[in-house]
Amino acid sequence: MSEHFFEYDEQAENEDDVELIEGTDFSAAVVSGTDWTTETIINQINKNNIQLNPDFQRRDAWDKSRKSNFIESLILGLPIPQLVLAERKEQRGAYIVLDGKQRLLSIRQFAAEKGDENYESLKLSGLEIRTDLKGKNLHDLKDDASYYNDVAAFENQPIRTVVIKNWPSEEFLYHVFLRLNTGSVQLAPQELRQALHPGPFVSFVDASAPDNEAIKNILKLKKPDFRMRDNELLLRFYALKNFLTDYAGDLKKFLDNTCLVFNKDWGRVEGMVTEQFNQLNFAHATIMKIFDSNSYRKWFAGDYERKFNRAIFDIMVLSFSYAEVRDATVGRETEVEELFQKLCKENYSFLSSIETTTKSLKSTFTRISVWFNELNALLNTKLPTLKFDEAANRITVV
Repeated sequence: MSEHFFEYDEQAENEDDVELIEGTDFSAAVVSGTDWTTETIINQINKNNIQLNPDFQRRDAWDKSRKSNFIESLILGLPIPQLVLAERKEQRGAYIVLDGKQRLLSIRQFAAEKGDENYESLKLSGLEIRTDLKGKNLHDLKDDASYYNDVAAFENQPIRTVVIKNWPSEEFLYHVFLRLNTGSVQLAPQELRQALHPGPFVSFVDASAPDNEAIKNILKLKKPDFRMRDNELLLRFYALKNFLTDYAGDLKKFLDNTCLVFNKDWGRVEGMVTEQFNQLNFAHATIMKIFDSNSYRKWFAGDYERKFNRAIFDIMVLSFSYAEVRDATVGRETEVEELFQKLCKENYSFLSSIETTTKSLKSTFTRISVWFNELNALLNTKLPTLKFDEAANRITVV
């Protein structure tokens, strides 16, 4: 089985999922620029005014050499990209990072003291100009008087910082975030979602998704994903498993609301969420027995495509998260696979729902309801029967 991961980018969250309310006043946002010194930025991070979650270190996109060269640029006074922050509405002087998290993390790690409980220490390496700084961090430089000027240069280096205040809506921030992060190393909206909606459920997802065997296998991950696709996929499962009848075709809002509700009700839902986490792993094990390396891929023209398909992920993990369905599948794996292939080949509505406009409400209803109904007919199981309520524009359970 290939260790390379391929997916349909259009099925992941992107700017098209962010619907700005008609009449959104972009001019209401106050955008200002300031020059903060590196020392000021470190102090702001330490006070948690710039919210740089230490757990983000597990998802480093930059290697040690890239971080070191960035620090070297600060010491040398070379130009660096600006930071973009958004002030929290509920907390004046506290900021969400829209662009520059890796740079901020590099600065804070370089400043980490011995025994720092929150941040790993960055010892410089792979430097191109100041090779004499190899193996040193900020505190090593401070302990050596010969580096006095270098410490002063680093701490007093101004970094252009753009601050957005009075932003009109979360959708506005998502637009800004996604437009800033359109480079070769694209970040996902899940990172901003977690900053906007912190809480016990979001913390559970962030801590648990990287350890979920199903997600690691699906995304071919050996460590936490810096784009947080692991978190987004686990959140997607929870959203569909628990709030399918609330889905209105707005994926971003659907995932946001799942975070809001489960954060608020964590004391009541923690046990259920933990059990569903285990059910996802059980579901994946059954899916692998049926489809092996072709799991979560579309059957087309007599073969499986190479790309991971989130729409197929939806129907598979939802159906096989039920123990009754998993039990009924034992010994009938070939029949289940043939059923899926037949639907891909002969049911145009089903095929369309897993390959085009997959995030729409009608496509979501079609693929889940068709798969549930056909699986029930084959296995004599009792997966929920779904109906599309045209008047309410919602999926309902009969």
